[in-house]
Amino acid sequence: MSSFDKREEGFEKKFALDEEQKFKAEARRNKLLGLWVAEKLGISGDAAAAYAREVVAADFEEAGDGDVVRKVTGDLTAKGIAITPAQLRTKMDELMAQAIIQVKAGT
Repeated sequence: MSSFDKREEGFEKKFALDEEQKFKAEARRNKLLGLWVAEKLGISGDAAAAYAREVVAADFEEAGDGDVVRKVTGDLTAKGIAITPAQLRTKMDELMAQAIIQVKAGT
């Protein structure tokens, strides 16, 4: 195997690891978002954990965050809790930063 092949293999492994960490961070962010929204909805305990799992599952409906935003916004609106898309995106960004730290720490 040439040094070029080894280097290419290294880049491929790093890319795969980066993508895996990105996936884990997004799933963690969605879980944290679900717990945050559950609190706003007055849900706690096992029901809050179940709701957070629903938010994580919602992310598999389509590419991007639109499916998660629609679910959470719909649930909040149904309970009469107003939140703008900008406020929700800001919270998602905050939670993503937390999620990245948690994933890198292995927690």
